[in-house]
Amino acid sequence: MSAPLQPLLHNELVVLRAPTQAWSSRDGSLGTAPIHGLYFSDVRVVSRLTARVGGADGEHIATETLGADSMTFVTLLRHLDDRAADPKVRLNHTRTATATTIRETLTVSSHLDTPITTDAVVTLAADLSEMDAVKAGIEASAKPAVEVLGTSATWSNSSVHARVDAPGSLVQVSEERIEISWPLEIPPHGETSVTWTITASDEQAVVTGVESPPRWSVPVLDADDDRLPRWLDTALGDLDALRMATVAEPDLVFLAAGAPWFFTLFGRDSLWAARFMLPLGTELAHDTLRVLGGLQGTNDVSASAEQPGKIMHELRRETLHIPDEAIALPPLYYGTVDATALWVCLLHDAWRWGLADEHVRELLPNLVAALGWMRDYGDADGDGLLEYIDHTGHGLANQGWKDSGDSVQWRSGALAEGPIALCEVQAYAYEAATHGADLLEHFGLDGAEEWRDWASALKAKFHETFWIASPDGDYPAIALDAAKRPVDTVASNLGHLLGTGLLDERQAGLVARRLASPELNSGFGLRTMSTDSTGYWPLSYHGGSVWTHDTAIAIAGLVREGHAAEAASLISGLLSAASGFDFRMPELHSGDTATRLAVPVPYPAACRPQAWSAAAAVSVLASILGLDANSQEDVLRVSPSGMVGLLDVSGIRFHGSTVSIRVTPDGEVAAASGATIEVR
Repeated sequence: MSAPLQPLLHNELVVLRAPTQAWSSRDGSLGTAPIHGLYFSDVRVVSRLTARVGGADGEHIATETLGADSMTFVTLLRHLDDRAADPKVRLNHTRTATATTIRETLTVSSHLDTPITTDAVVTLAADLSEMDAVKAGIEASAKPAVEVLGTSATWSNSSVHARVDAPGSLVQVSEERIEISWPLEIPPHGETSVTWTITASDEQAVVTGVESPPRWSVPVLDADDDRLPRWLDTALGDLDALRMATVAEPDLVFLAAGAPWFFTLFGRDSLWAARFMLPLGTELAHDTLRVLGGLQGTNDVSASAEQPGKIMHELRRETLHIPDEAIALPPLYYGTVDATALWVCLLHDAWRWGLADEHVRELLPNLVAALGWMRDYGDADGDGLLEYIDHTGHGLANQGWKDSGDSVQWRSGALAEGPIALCEVQAYAYEAATHGADLLEHFGLDGAEEWRDWASALKAKFHETFWIASPDGDYPAIALDAAKRPVDTVASNLGHLLGTGLLDERQAGLVARRLASPELNSGFGLRTMSTDSTGYWPLSYHGGSVWTHDTAIAIAGLVREGHAAEAASLISGLLSAASGFDFRMPELHSGDTATRLAVPVPYPAACRPQAWSAAAAVSVLASILGLDANSQEDVLRVSPSGMVGLLDVSGIRFHGSTVSIRVTPDGEVAAASGATIEVR
C-alpha cells in the first residue's frame, strides 16, 4: 500500500469566505481530487457533490469567477436540446460562500420553442473529516449519520453541526449519500432555478469569519502595464475573503494566512500582510497589533514555547498533528523567532503611516514587553544575537519564515544544527530596537538610549560573525549554526536585510548584486536558494522555489537602498508570474528559469489565495511609487522610477487623507494631491 500523499491544489478551484471554502473541479463537481470538499472551520462537511439535470452530466464549457467568494460553472445540456447546431439549453451552476454557508443555485435556460419537463438531482456525501487528515492524505472514516427533516438534512459530531436546506425538493438518504431532487419545468425561451444551502457551525471554533465590508481603501489604477492593476484587483478581493477575527475579540480583524490549510491567526503571516497593506490605511494593522498583543506571552511554558513578551505563532481549535514529521503543536503555539520583532516593526510603520498617537499609546506596554523578550529570551545564550531551538521534540525545528525542516542547510546540502541564528531575524531585531527606541522617546518613556545601544551591539556582532568572503563578492550567511559558524548557502533571506539599517551602503550593494544574479533571480521572482547550492531544487518548498512575499520584501528593501534597477527586474518577474497564474498569486511557485519557460511552473501543493502573497501586490505598488510615509512631519515622500511606464493611482491613504499620484513613463511625478507630497 502506498504512503499517503498531501493533496495537490494547482488544478482545482476554490470559492471562499473564511472560515468557509469549497474546493472543486473546473465544472463545479466535488469528489475527483483529494482536496475536494466543502470545508468549515478546519472540518470537511461534504466530500462529494454532483448536480445533474435530466439524468445526465452536462458538458462544461466555461467557468466565470464572480469574486473570491463566488463562481458560476456553465454547462451545455445537449441531451435536452434539439438537433440543431447551435446549443439552446444551458445550465448555470453558481456557488457562493459566506462565513457560515455555501449557497448553490442551478439555473436552466432554454431557447427552444417548446417547454422542457425534467428534473434536477443533487447528490452529496456528508463528511466530518478533520483538515489535518485531509492534508496528510489520510482517508479517515468520518461518515456521519444523517437525519432528514422535510426538505433539510443534518449531521454533526461533538462540536461541528452541518445542515443542508433545499426548498421545494425531495430529500432522501441512501448508502451514505444525500440525494436532493426537484421537478423542473422550463418554459419556451425562459429559465427555471432551484437553490440549496449548506450551513455549518463549530462550538469549538477559536476564530470566526467577517462579513462587514473591509475598512481599507481600494485604489484605482490606470497603468501602461495592465498586469499591475489586474493583480491588485484580484489580490484585494482575495484579502477581503481572508478576513477573520478571534471568537474572543470579534471586532478585531486580521488576515488569515491562506487557503485551504491556514484559516486562522498566524503571528508572522498576519503581521507581514498587515504591513504590506499600510498604504491603504492603518485599521487592519491596528486590529492585528491589538489581537496579537492580547495573546502576547506572559509566562515561560516550554510545551507551547510561550515566554513573557513573545508574540504567538499560530492559533488552532485543537492540537495540530503532522504525522510524518512527528510534529504536534498545541492550540496556542508560540514557536516563532521573528514575530515579536515584526510586531514592533509594524507598530512603528503604522505610526509613520498615520496611526493615531492614542492608539499607539495603548500598545506601549506590549512594545516594552516585546523589546524585553528580544533581549531576555530571544537571545538565549547572551551573545547579542537572536536564536531559536525547539526544546519539546515535537515543535517546529525551524522557527523563521522558512519553517520546513530542511530550510537551513550548508551549500553542501548538509543540514545546519541548532540553535540557529537567522540573518533576517537579526535585521528585524535591529529595526525593532531602533524604531522601538523612537517610539519610547516620542511618548516619553524610559529606555530609548538603552535600546539604541543594544541595537548597535547587535549590528557590530552581526558584521563580526555573519559575513562570508567570496570571489564573487562577500555576502552574509543565511544563519549561524550551534557552533556559531556562518552557514554558507546563498539564500533569499539576504533580501530581508535591506532597508532595515543593518547594512551600510557598500554592504547593501553587495546584497543587491546577489539578489539580481541569475542564481537567485529566476525571472519569475526571487529563488529561496541559489542554484549553485547542492540542495537547490526548483520545487523545494524553501530550497529553490519562489515566494511572492519574499520577493516583495526584497523589492522594498532594494528601493529603500537606492537599487532601482535590481528592484525593477524582480518586479518584472512577479508581474510575469502574476499573469501566468491568472493574477491570483499562490503561496509559492517553482524556481524554474523564466528564459526556459513561457509561464511559471506551479508548486502543486501551494496554498492559494495566501494573505501575504496577495498583500504583496500593495507592497509592490508602494515600491514602484517609492513611498516613504512620515506622519510626524505630515509628509508622504514619493520617489518613482518609471518601472511600469505611465501610472495613475488614486486611493492611497496617508494620515487620514486620500492621495492621488500620476507618474509619467520616465518616472516623473506629473500630479499629486490629497496630502503634503515631497517628490525625491
